[in-house]
Amino acid sequence: MPVAFRYKGIRFIFYSNQGDPREPPHIHAESSEGKAKFWLRPEVVIAGSGGFTRKQLAEMVEVVALHREEIERAWHEHFG
Repeated sequence: MPVAFRYKGIRFIFYSNQGDPREPPHIHAESSEGKAKFWLRPEVVIAGSGGFTRKQLAEMVEVVALHREEIERAWHEHFG
């Protein structure tokens, strides 16, 4: 699970087995509190979540949006 970046104890990661070309680039967030998945385009949105509060998820959407280009670059480097 490559870690793209960390924020407030949350790991933003890719699952190595998810390089399905039919699925657009996305990032997972994991911590002891919960898990979430974010689509990156056309805008950052929550694809699914469990355990995080609405406030945490809203903050993570903003953080992912700030790191979107970095995440997409890492996605393409990792999955080709």
